[in-house]
Amino acid sequence: MTNVKEGSTAATNRTAVERKSDRELVVMRTFDAPVHTVFEAWSKPELFQRWWVPKSVGLALLSCDMDVRTGGSYRLVFRHPSFDQPMAFFGTYREVVPNKRIVWTNEESEQGAVTTVTFEEMSGKTRVTLHELYPTTAALDEALAGSAEGLPEQFDQLDELLAGGA
Repeated sequence: MTNVKEGSTAATNRTAVERKSDRELVVMRTFDAPVHTVFEAWSKPELFQRWWVPKSVGLALLSCDMDVRTGGSYRLVFRHPSFDQPMAFFGTYREVVPNKRIVWTNEESEQGAVTTVTFEEMSGKTRVTLHELYPTTAALDEALAGSAEGLPEQFDQLDELLAGGA
């Protein structure tokens, strides 16, 4: 986890990451922004690509195609300096309810999770809950050893984007 100065927004709005069961991961954070602004950061590609990739991992986002609507799809392509070939992550939006909920599949492998993100208005702030349901315990274990480690940093970057007036 990144160092956080006391009194900063990131210090007061810490990201909670919890393994809820053998197949479930839940990540929660409250952001100092109204729900419509936070939802836009998740649903507009030009905003999403500014915060989704943790800076510390050395990935470059080569493309970000998102059709955020029920039945729409997404495709994110990354390059890492250690790998010759780009990596693609893709799936389908199962449910999109503006300012309330986004549900998508992760279809790049059979071990991909179904991700549900909910947005809850709280007196001008927004509580975001990200819930991932994996098909197997091994798939969640692998995610916890890899990409899930970056979620607190990603949420810190989202907080920075929102503070800048996204």
